[in-house]
Amino acid sequence: MKGFCVSNHLIHETSPYLLQHAANPVDWYPWGEEAFSRARREQKPVFLSIGYSTCHWCHVMAHESFEDEETARLLNENFISIKVDREERPDIDSVYMAVCQTFTGSGGWPTSIFMTPEQKPFFAGTYFPVQSQYGMIGFRDLLRAISHKWQNNRSELLESAEKMIDLLKNLVTKAGPINPALPETAVQQFRDSYDRQYGGFGSAPKFPTPHNLLFLLAYSQFREDPQALAMASTTLTQMRKGGIFDHIGYGFSRYSTDRYFLAPHFEKMLYDNALLILAYTAAYAVTKEVQHLETAEKTAAYILREMVSPEGAFYSAQDADSDGVEGKYYLFEYDEILSVLGETIGPKFNQYFGITKHGNFEGKNIPNRLHGEEVGTEYEDALSTLYEYRAKRTKLHLDDKILTAWNALMISALSFLYRVSEKPQYLCAAKRAQQYIENHLLDGSILYVSCRSDKRSGAGFLDDYAYYTAALLNLYDATCESLYLEKAETICHEAVQRFCDGKGNGFRLNGKGNESLVLTPKETYDGALPSGNAMMAYNLVRLAQMTHKQRLEEAAAAQLAYLSGEAEKYPAGHSMFLLSLLLYLNPPPNITVVLCNPSEWDTVRPQLPLYANVTVFHGPTDEYPLLRGQTTYYVCQNQTCLPPSNAL
Repeated sequence: MKGFCVSNHLIHETSPYLLQHAANPVDWYPWGEEAFSRARREQKPVFLSIGYSTCHWCHVMAHESFEDEETARLLNENFISIKVDREERPDIDSVYMAVCQTFTGSGGWPTSIFMTPEQKPFFAGTYFPVQSQYGMIGFRDLLRAISHKWQNNRSELLESAEKMIDLLKNLVTKAGPINPALPETAVQQFRDSYDRQYGGFGSAPKFPTPHNLLFLLAYSQFREDPQALAMASTTLTQMRKGGIFDHIGYGFSRYSTDRYFLAPHFEKMLYDNALLILAYTAAYAVTKEVQHLETAEKTAAYILREMVSPEGAFYSAQDADSDGVEGKYYLFEYDEILSVLGETIGPKFNQYFGITKHGNFEGKNIPNRLHGEEVGTEYEDALSTLYEYRAKRTKLHLDDKILTAWNALMISALSFLYRVSEKPQYLCAAKRAQQYIENHLLDGSILYVSCRSDKRSGAGFLDDYAYYTAALLNLYDATCESLYLEKAETICHEAVQRFCDGKGNGFRLNGKGNESLVLTPKETYDGALPSGNAMMAYNLVRLAQMTHKQRLEEAAAAQLAYLSGEAEKYPAGHSMFLLSLLLYLNPPPNITVVLCNPSEWDTVRPQLPLYANVTVFHGPTDEYPLLRGQTTYYVCQNQTCLPPSNAL
């Protein structure tokens, strides 16, 4: 393309998303004072575009508008344009996503914001086509309209910006008290939206939202509710059978565009797969349905095969698009399968995986098992052959940055999978990733957001600390190595010091060491990921129950009270908090294990309950002697301790 802007300021960034736009004719800036200083100096409004490197509609808008010279001219002459990778700057994303949702009633990416040089927004949206069509304003017409308004009636835009900031600043919720009825209300809300025919909740599109399923699984056990269990287990089964699961290469796509879980939005995100490993593993622990565990292990196999750096950290995402076409990597034609597998196996494979000549997605096929019973193992060799063929046929873009929060989620998932499967490769992978964070993303007790090309980005946010604390707790659960528990308490304490918004007021997303924005984001509602506040509730409850320290018990109660107030309007949108509340209301047992011989640990560990706070001594102490010279268990629950025993 002729006329590319030679002064595009993204060229020296490390974010894959920003680098995708480094050759645009738009004179993009990264977020920073240089851009805002120029906007103030030239008295221009700011156009802010937020997205991420594997976002399909970000690609579409980039191709239609940001690679278009006429559109770029309108932007360059009338605006200062800023690009933000939402995964590296969740604080900016949180502030302006709230703005977008307030303006439009919904949100998504790309997020398109028009604001003053003082970062105050006066118009917002998501994707805009380059030309006006079907009643939707085109991006060029929008740029002309806003530029005209800025030049001729700027005071109205400035007034709108001030009103928006005031509105968002005044959205305050009062804290609790702790409400033990919230979990029951949430389960009823899930029942009301449950799709009894196809699993999942609501209508299309359907998102996996695994933390909702984790809550339902926990509720089914704590409250003995078989309906909650059925909703979670059936949804997990349907997702496994559907096209949202990659039957050839494993792992899950971002969401289903239909109610059947057939046609996915094809991008694969690290955090979705981590949370789904947790959900499928928990479902197996409760139901003993082997396919749930098999699904967790296949998802882990995908991650360990395609998403691991040489140092053992996990990459962020794989794109939905190949060669500019959404889903091209994953789609097959009927005869194409025959040409790869042959005329003997090919027809049987096609019938088994619902592959037809007319196709089930835009004339082609997404392999699935929605028409059949549980997925078997009879075509493993054929799947392997197709995997090798598919990998050579076309390529996927990989976002290879290492995000602290998402890596922490995968550490938690693999640690939990190890406990249930007893397969050491999962613990080994979790430990390697944790060591990467220690070596590259942690300085003392200070975390950083991400690392790419040996360059780490800015100071971490609440989610980084909250998820990493949970990862350390899960590593402790898997190993009972006290160092992980000590590290978890240290990181949690640092999070309290950096992000606490005053006693009983929860936690801000940004804090000490982070940039001050026009608004201070504070997230409590669970979206695609559990909120940082909900994860802090989980961490504080777990640490309080494991250490019995009064300050942690008080902090846990205060956080649960704060989130009770936040969750009052729609409890089902706060599943991770509700899971923490269930743990608080139903404390698991505290088990102290005194080993007769350290070598007995490998025999003892699999016998321990999945949900318990465990302390291990590798020999007797004055407080915990051996009973009859054998390995001894000391069990306490509900303020009552049982006599020491040689068996659980």
